[in-house]
Amino acid sequence: MGVLPVPAEVRAILLDIEGTTTPIAFVQETLFPYIKNNVKEYLRAHWEEEECQQDVGLLRKQAQEDSSLDGAVPIPLESGSGEEELEQVIQAVVDNVHWQMSLDRKTTALKQLQGHMWRAAYATGHVKGEIFEDVVPAIRKWREAGMKVYIYSSGSIEAQKLLFGYSTEGDILELFDGHFDTKIGPKVESESYRRIAASIGCATNNILFLTDVPREADAAEEADTHVAVVIRPGNAGLTDDEKSYYSLISSFTELFLPSST
Repeated sequence: MGVLPVPAEVRAILLDIEGTTTPIAFVQETLFPYIKNNVKEYLRAHWEEEECQQDVGLLRKQAQEDSSLDGAVPIPLESGSGEEELEQVIQAVVDNVHWQMSLDRKTTALKQLQGHMWRAAYATGHVKGEIFEDVVPAIRKWREAGMKVYIYSSGSIEAQKLLFGYSTEGDILELFDGHFDTKIGPKVESESYRRIAASIGCATNNILFLTDVPREADAAEEADTHVAVVIRPGNAGLTDDEKSYYSLISSFTELFLPSST
């Protein structure tokens, strides 16, 4: 793949996380299994706390909206009739979370509970965010050259900050000028990239977006954003047409920034 020159008009680099800064395996084999394996214990430990009750309330509301879906798991209200009933309600929440995750759903209710669980896991050292070794040195060089660096991920901004705040490279949050999640819009819609540019205060063609997902690359290109597709171990393969069409990199070190003089 060699060296990829960054267009001279680029002022900001926008980074995907999964498959770009971070191995897909970390998300699939560490983060999500942690939720599945620990959700019951977490709920039991935090049930009386206001934050946990808010999470359960959101999940219950989502369950009502999902009631017509095949396999949906309702979450009953508590009547306060004792430990046995509480265990039944907690089990219903667990079953609902497992059902949503089995369908790879990204509901706000599910993401909020996951974010709070991951916060506890990172803070206690049970989980550390994995970062490819080329990422931090490259970002430092970009920033020294005057580039702004932003994150855009389907994971919540809170989850993003946890991953980079408790990473295998230490707390590297200072490397980023801002974070975006799907509240700004879906990553496969071009309008999202226009909103990000407006939020940053630049034109879409002042941004270079790095992602491993062709559909996201297409949406960004449609908004006149520069794009490079990242090839990492464990990422989904590209077709021959995709390989010939997109600018490809396998490491952030392959980006060549124009002289800032």
